[in-house]
Amino acid sequence: MKYEVKQRCYRNIFTFYQNVAKKYKYTYSTFLMHKNIDDAVNAIYRIEQTLARRKPVMERWQGWHMAKAGKWYYAYTIDGDTITIQDACHEQNIHD
Repeated sequence: MKYEVKQRCYRNIFTFYQNVAKKYKYTYSTFLMHKNIDDAVNAIYRIEQTLARRKPVMERWQGWHMAKAGKWYYAYTIDGDTITIQDACHEQNIHD
């Protein structure tokens, strides 16, 4: 399997954790921020291997597949042996 990750997916993950770091600047360390980012990005590569395929819950993701890893939801498409991750959304923001 080959994975292609759209820039929007990375941007959503980075932005979410940067905002958490700004809000909790005295208790949320940069080490923990980088660990959370790494965990969210690494989970992408478990899609269709250990993560179950789900029906999308957001209207803008209709027509795509969805997977959940930890607190992150990923929308993706499959074309042959290539999985393209279209979007990522933290469970706190999972709404239309």
